Amino acid sequence: MKKLLLDIYYVWKNEMKVVFRDPAVILLLVIVPLLYPVLYAFLYNNETVHEVKAIVVDESNTSLSREFVRKVDGAADVHVVATVANMEEAREAMRRKEAYGIIVIPRSFSTDLNTNKQTTVSLYSDISSMLYYKALLLTCTEVSLDMGANIRVEDMGYGTQEQDAATMQAVDYEWVPFYNVSNGFASFLVPAILILVIQQTLLLGVGTIVGTHNDKKRFTVASLVSEGKDVHPLKLTIGKGFCYSMIYFVSSAWILRVVPYIFDLPQIGNPETIAVFLFPYILAASFFAMTISYFSSQREFIMLLIVFTSLPFLFLSGISWPWPAVPEPLKAVAYLLPSTPGIHGFVKINTMGATLPDVWFEFVTLWVHAVVYCILATLMYYWWIDNYDPKYKGKHPSITKF
Repeated sequence: MKKLLLDIYYVWKNEMKVVFRDPAVILLLVIVPLLYPVLYAFLYNNETVHEVKAIVVDESNTSLSREFVRKVDGAADVHVVATVANMEEAREAMRRKEAYGIIVIPRSFSTDLNTNKQTTVSLYSDISSMLYYKALLLTCTEVSLDMGANIRVEDMGYGTQEQDAATMQAVDYEWVPFYNVSNGFASFLVPAILILVIQQTLLLGVGTIVGTHNDKKRFTVASLVSEGKDVHPLKLTIGKGFCYSMIYFVSSAWILRVVPYIFDLPQIGNPETIAVFLFPYILAASFFAMTISYFSSQREFIMLLIVFTSLPFLFLSGISWPWPAVPEPLKAVAYLLPSTPGIHGFVKINTMGATLPDVWFEFVTLWVHAVVYCILATLMYYWWIDNYDPKYKGKHPSITKF
């Protein structure tokens, strides 16, 4: 046992030297995890938008259509910058970015309402930001409901104040948003992104290390260069995993506690529960990164991999789409990634105040990932030595046995 621990310590120490002697690895494993969360939180910090510019095409041009436009313009989230004669003018204003939405009131608007028929108001939005669409859609919906309620009162004939109120709104309701109190974009999205940042930057850094060894034809990594050291792949994998995990145990305090505090994001979870939950996640993400990194044939390869996987990994987590609506085959693929149970569990604890028993499934899944990817990383190390370093294997036959 003592020799096992000493060998793991030896690998850990040498891998720390590898990390902090390579400027690119320092950038990817240390600096990027510190800067990325700040960048994402800053970009999404404006959780809601107000006074979204809109163009109105009023084909009806009646008192009722003008009332609709006044109420939309009077709302906090929309500002009607102009009323134009046709759609072509409105499209041209959209192309010049003078507005981010078009509201089209049909010619039959007033006639339909006065004859107890349903009418339609069309809304076109610049989808470059979902916040524009949300502001325009909710405002137009609320105005249409309000005007519809007033029309119902007029049709029923004026009664007492209580009767009019009951006619306008038969069911009294109150809007109470749980967890995401500000009903903002950053509050629901950024916590998930922060967890994914940990996994992806680990993959970037570890892949760069392996790619560098391949570029330089130095297939025996720095942890094996000491002559006479009997260090086999399992010890190498565990030592390296502890090295990367230790760096991220420190970084995660900044990523998941300080940055959300600076940008006033929801943080109602118990810090101790979060720390316990993160332990298997960071281990699993480290071993996952090591497993994938052995495919990094050159230093730049891992960059391409990150570009093509980051968005799919985020979408597969189910954070941008209701998890029950995700097809079962995609769920199976998603749970091959540590980020999926990591995101689910962290959001439940941090944003919804869940306890560890509440996320027991995700917690156990992360431990399974840690064990499975540790084994896979060890097997990949065997494969790496067999294919790329037969001379070293010949000099040190103990490398292939435990």
